[in-house]
Amino acid sequence: MDRTQKPHQALQADVVVLGGGLSGLSAAKLLKESGLNVVVLEARDRVGGRTFTVTGPKFKYVDLGGAYIGPTQNGILRLAKELGVKTYLVNEKERLIHYKKGKTYTFQGPFPAAWNPLVYLDYNNLWRTIDRMGKEIPSDAPWTSPHAEEWDSMTMRQLIDSICWTRAAKDFSRLFVNVNVTSEPHEVSALWFLWYVKQCGGTRRIFSTSNGGQERKFVGGSGQISDKIAEQLKGRVKLNQPAVRLSQDDKGVSVLTLTGEKYQATYAISAIPPGLTMNIHYEPELPPIRSQLIQRVPMGSIIKCMMYYDRPFWKAQGYCGTMMIEDEESPISMTLDDTKPDGSCACIMGFILARKARELINLTKDERKERICKIYAKVLGNPEALEPVHYEEKDWCGEQYSGGCYTAYFPPGTFCQFSRVLREPFGRLFFAGTETATKWSGYMDGAVQAGERAAREVLHAMGRISFSEIWREDAESQEVPSHPVTVSLFEEWLPSVPAFLSTVGASAIFLTALGVALLKPNMRMHLFH
Repeated sequence: MDRTQKPHQALQADVVVLGGGLSGLSAAKLLKESGLNVVVLEARDRVGGRTFTVTGPKFKYVDLGGAYIGPTQNGILRLAKELGVKTYLVNEKERLIHYKKGKTYTFQGPFPAAWNPLVYLDYNNLWRTIDRMGKEIPSDAPWTSPHAEEWDSMTMRQLIDSICWTRAAKDFSRLFVNVNVTSEPHEVSALWFLWYVKQCGGTRRIFSTSNGGQERKFVGGSGQISDKIAEQLKGRVKLNQPAVRLSQDDKGVSVLTLTGEKYQATYAISAIPPGLTMNIHYEPELPPIRSQLIQRVPMGSIIKCMMYYDRPFWKAQGYCGTMMIEDEESPISMTLDDTKPDGSCACIMGFILARKARELINLTKDERKERICKIYAKVLGNPEALEPVHYEEKDWCGEQYSGGCYTAYFPPGTFCQFSRVLREPFGRLFFAGTETATKWSGYMDGAVQAGERAAREVLHAMGRISFSEIWREDAESQEVPSHPVTVSLFEEWLPSVPAFLSTVGASAIFLTALGVALLKPNMRMHLFH
């Protein structure tokens, strides 16, 4: 550095927000509306974080990051309505597909049908058990669950093996974990996964399209929300500014960026994934448990793939475009129709998840495209799938300022102890980001909840609002109402496989004993004659 060069003059603000994704921008928006001077520092050359909408003549617009919303996600729905962003329904009018062992089966509803009665009992007991266990876990304090340490010491694979008796149920539960948290069952804490499903409304709400987490998308793409907030902030969003040092004392906070820019504020909010905060030097250093936490929360692995066709030929076959593919040779595990609401730009969205994303990450884009087309042709039984007109993809594992998607996950033995400090402020530094949410964490709605909660924590620290005003529950969206997720009495009381086999075994013993008892007099009569 030229020693004669004058140092950069620090930009002053009331609050500096680290991260220009949906959570950081939601925090900044609320603070600005409260009359505060706020500045947002974003490492990328764009806002939006893990939402990413791109445009082009062949597809108009496409969400290569977070895209799906649904009932009970009232924070993001309220924000979108305020910003004038409309939603549309993801198509699920026709039949869904479950592909397994080289065969295509169709079904309706959130989960595939099972014709084998033992598999049906096993599926039913799996969802019922996950939901029942989840009810024991407080969304805002999972470490207080009666079985917190026990469940945290287990992986989801161990829990699945203890619940499921059939290979079919074990295999599908692996896909269920892959799709929901872009990780493998052996990688994640059972306590964390049970909490994650619970705070998203349970197994059916989180996995469903209709009346579930994937019911809708935004017309024009989810990236508009971040763009519109950035416009409202009028130049207070600074791009290409990765934070590298955060210093604080009893008077305020100072943030230094990689480009040498310096920002001073009274308070700071960190709205970046927990693991990425290791890239920042802190003065004073982080509390020990916070420092340990950020070393233990990796991001999920995903490549999002968009295959465009001349027409939605799958609809002509009576399929809606949703495919659940259980095949180790298939790069894709789950698909949804991504055709535009006006019927243009016919598209199938597919996820390459967890182990498969890591296995296929070194292939070229064209090689992945070819493999995806082949599996679509096989599952749909239609060679038209081999002739796409365009292909887009996004490898989130390679994103320096995300590290993966959808969210950070907790390996076994970490959630019980470290989750309690996720939202705990450090001096004048507060924490947002979807990982810190207590409802729809990992989703856009969780990002909004977390950002606004962190902003209100700052307002409380300033004496502007009371402690009781920090947490607020959004009213239900009138445009996207939720319907109760119910199960029948039949499903509620069906036995598990071992209970069924035990009953059958006991019945067999009883019938055998009864038969012997009835036969004995006849046997005696026969002996005497």
